[in-house]
Amino acid sequence: MSLTKKILLGAVAVLLLMALAAAGWAWYQVSRIEAQLPSVQSLREPNLGAPLRIYSADGKLIGEFGAERRSPLAYEQFPQQVIDAFLAAEDDQFFEHGGVDYVGLVRAAFKLAATGEKRQGGSTITMQLARNVFLSPERSYERKIKEILLAQKIERELDKKRILEIYLNRIFLGTRAYGVAAAAYVYFGKQLNELTLAETAVLAALPKAPSALNPLTNPKRALERRDYVLRRMLELNSISESQYSDAKAEPILAQEHAPPVDLDAAYVAEMVRADLFAKHGEAAYTAGFKVVTTIDSARQQLANEALRNKLLDYEERHGYPGAEAKLEPDDARALERNEPMQSEVVIAALRARPVYSGLPAAVVTGFGPEQMTVVSREWGESRIQPKGFAWAGKKPKIAVGDLVRIRKVATKDGDAVRLAQVPGVQGAFIALDPRDGAIEALAGGYDFTAGKFNRVTQAKRQPGSGFKPFLYAAALAKGYTPASIFIDAPVVLDETQDQNEWRPSNYDNDFKGPMRLREALVQSRNLVSIRVLQAVGIGWALNYAQNFGLDKKTLPRDLTLSLGTASLSPLEVARGYAVIANGGFLIEPYVIRQISDAQGQVLYEARPVKACPECPPEIEAGDPTAQLARRTMDPKTVYMITSMLHDVVVRGTGAAVNSLGRRDLAGKTGTSNDETDAWFNGFHPTLAATVWVGYDQPKPMGKGEVGGRAALPVWMDFMRGALKGVADMTPIPPPGMTTVRINPVNGKLAWEGSERFINETLPLDRLPEEDDGLIPGQESEAGTAAQDLF
Repeated sequence: MSLTKKILLGAVAVLLLMALAAAGWAWYQVSRIEAQLPSVQSLREPNLGAPLRIYSADGKLIGEFGAERRSPLAYEQFPQQVIDAFLAAEDDQFFEHGGVDYVGLVRAAFKLAATGEKRQGGSTITMQLARNVFLSPERSYERKIKEILLAQKIERELDKKRILEIYLNRIFLGTRAYGVAAAAYVYFGKQLNELTLAETAVLAALPKAPSALNPLTNPKRALERRDYVLRRMLELNSISESQYSDAKAEPILAQEHAPPVDLDAAYVAEMVRADLFAKHGEAAYTAGFKVVTTIDSARQQLANEALRNKLLDYEERHGYPGAEAKLEPDDARALERNEPMQSEVVIAALRARPVYSGLPAAVVTGFGPEQMTVVSREWGESRIQPKGFAWAGKKPKIAVGDLVRIRKVATKDGDAVRLAQVPGVQGAFIALDPRDGAIEALAGGYDFTAGKFNRVTQAKRQPGSGFKPFLYAAALAKGYTPASIFIDAPVVLDETQDQNEWRPSNYDNDFKGPMRLREALVQSRNLVSIRVLQAVGIGWALNYAQNFGLDKKTLPRDLTLSLGTASLSPLEVARGYAVIANGGFLIEPYVIRQISDAQGQVLYEARPVKACPECPPEIEAGDPTAQLARRTMDPKTVYMITSMLHDVVVRGTGAAVNSLGRRDLAGKTGTSNDETDAWFNGFHPTLAATVWVGYDQPKPMGKGEVGGRAALPVWMDFMRGALKGVADMTPIPPPGMTTVRINPVNGKLAWEGSERFINETLPLDRLPEEDDGLIPGQESEAGTAAQDLF
């Protein structure tokens, strides 16, 4: 054998040995990597990080908070259109290959050789699933090998439908949406089976680059990629030419949607979320907590509707200020020639408007004295009759191209569309069970989406005359009665902090002279309230206010206290009225009834202290074992102030309540200076509710916008529905009281046979003296002359 042949054979042998060594090394590396691969079992039973879910007392979902938004489905629940779109976009050979597209890998390898860049390519759906679930986002050869091996392992252990199901449930599609069903709601507010072909293609476009192709932040690139998906579907015969053309002509109308809920109680959901986050941190969003609140879904709906409708009514009373925005003049003129919903300009304009509950944005497409036409995304084209825009005035500032708000109102002929505007004024509503403090309905403003500020718990406003029941109760506790006489006459004081002369007055700037305490509260006489505070003393009144749960350190220590100049939240005021409603027990308002973990184990159960008017005195000291609330008011005081507040809603500033046809309601209006704050606080023995209306930045609401006009109608609308079917519960006087006849003018016991008398139920140890024909205080500063009472 020649030397040349020997050299060649040696070289071949060396090459073979090197090849064998390389193959051995490669086999070793693959074996090493394969041994490190995770189990596919976690795909069969995925831990998706269950979100925090919050429910009403009757099981309605009111809030969901999670680091990731997911809505997992079974394979059979995915519409074929969704499957076709994702296969066309990501892996049209999915059902043919064994987990790896070798042709695609070779193509990616050539790309690497040609450019020197490591680009992602050749990844099948199975490989994407392996990468997204098990691997880091780094780009390396070892990670690619792991991806291939994992994909093959997944294909060996799971069938194709199961793999695709997991992929469609777990793929990240931007905006915290994981899975196709979650993304359908996030971007379009729809279930999967409600998506149009074009919308489905938008979602199928996202796996390639969820951020760069996001239709919310980059609609142009999203449109280009969507059209690519549609073209691929056409090439694969998944859709027809006409379907392709129609879908391609459809604009992208994506906007972010909050997780779907069964009940609008967003302010409550946020209260609960904040509480759990404070205790558990980020784990609150992934541990699968289930929270059941005290919210009654029917009463919550009543509260939402009552508050929103009356805030809108307020806006209508004060006139239409003009359009929210306007289209460009050329675009406005074009509306008369084109179909509005086909105009990209109109669609873009409507999308740009913020969303408010029950107030869709609309573009005016026609206007005249006999009819107004508008178009909205939610309701399409709508016609508004003259009575629906009459509140805008005889010469309204309305023109074609205006962007306005509309709402639906119930009429005898069905729902009618009406011109509206987003309220500038705000409000708050809270209703709680006075027997244990359970919050049954809460609305912290017109719409949570417009701002998270919860006016029920966070706003501190002057309650005005709504504070008077606390003061009058303090007077009753000190020995006065509803028959006690006080003078309604001018007061001039210089006791304020700046030493300026203070001349308080009644709302009507009138003076009525001597009057009974009951009448003073019924008519809400400010000057009498000042004299009541002078009579009992500021110290006594402040101390007694604590019986209603108020912090005396936050209350003014001067005579303005009598006129409600303290800064209180609606929750604080409602709690105070609840103490009267439940018979004099200081309850603790609460909203979380139960918390359980993802396995259903109860972690927390509320044990509220409860009012117990029928309990014997020896166990009324707030016994924690008995779960009884502490009694802070004497039953006689409770009965008298309740009776006086009942008269307020029968013949006083809250007399409109009579229209509810009940005999067991009581309450008090409240209005701060210059009609800046309007309140109504009232109760039934089983339900106490407070309404506040005003501007977030305090300013006058307008002449006549007092508690009885701006706030009371909200309370009435709520109570009308909330107490439907609830029997009357007329209070019964406690032991130690008797009903006597008194002279209504001077509050003294009426002579037997007198024709001028009223009945008054008073404590036995506080009966007035026999009538002597004189009025107490007739020689006082009021200068009232003696008068013949008979």
